[in-house]
Amino acid sequence: MTLKIGTRRSNLATTQSGHMRDALIEAGYDAELHLVTTAGDVNMAPVERIGVGVFTQALREALEAGECDIAVHSFKDLPTAPDERFHLVVPVRADAREALIARDNLTLDDLPQGARVGTSAPRRISQLKAVRPDLDIRPLRGNIETRMGKVTEGELDAVVLAYAGLSRVGQGGRATQIFDPSVILPAPAQGALAIECRAGDVKAREAIDRLLDAAAFRCATTERIVLNRLEAGCTAPVASHSTIDADGTMHLTAGVYALDGSSQLVYTGSGTDPVALGEAAAADLLGRGAADLIAK
Repeated sequence: MTLKIGTRRSNLATTQSGHMRDALIEAGYDAELHLVTTAGDVNMAPVERIGVGVFTQALREALEAGECDIAVHSFKDLPTAPDERFHLVVPVRADAREALIARDNLTLDDLPQGARVGTSAPRRISQLKAVRPDLDIRPLRGNIETRMGKVTEGELDAVVLAYAGLSRVGQGGRATQIFDPSVILPAPAQGALAIECRAGDVKAREAIDRLLDAAAFRCATTERIVLNRLEAGCTAPVASHSTIDADGTMHLTAGVYALDGSSQLVYTGSGTDPVALGEAAAADLLGRGAADLIAK
């Protein structure tokens, strides 16, 4: 039996799904890609307008219908509530940091006054504004190549993208600056893939369990617990990033931001239980007014 791996059609999606296919083949399974068109691939409106699950719903529907056996998502695009229809694992995680792609090899500090910077993510907008309130932030959609093309063609001075995506499609060298999380905190689970199969599919479960990276799963879970307990969607101005020590201790930083960059709430803490640590972060942030910042 050949395992069909459902994937979006973009270069990034097929590349990262191709890596998972190759890993399954190396583990002794027959696997091939199955292309699925999602609403987010045909609607270029901002993600916050067309919905949180715009990139994942069609893949999950294809998976549930038996059109494919496995689905590959960017974990940060999935709704934070668990879905009992599916079994989910996280493989080895890519670099979670944010990257700047700017003209003339410029960094964020070097960009001229009022520079045009492309991003539609409220989390990125708010943090960029906190560092450089003068920036002219422009909406940005499309695949990685389209976004970077806005800089090459002179329409924008810079764009901000996930470094993981750049690296996966062999474009990591285009980054003119990779931001330390203390400067721009990434999205919850950024750089992590979520590999799903139907909960009752024994063969597919056995196959994707071979891809599991326990440390990546724990860190991504912790970060997404923050988002879930804040009752915020993936387009909210909420960020979180965690690392894990050899002894299993996790270190989490989570933040909630005003869209205009005027204020921010940041939590840092450590623990060994992903759920407890994520919940502690959310409780701390809520206690300091996070709900009001998100609502604004």
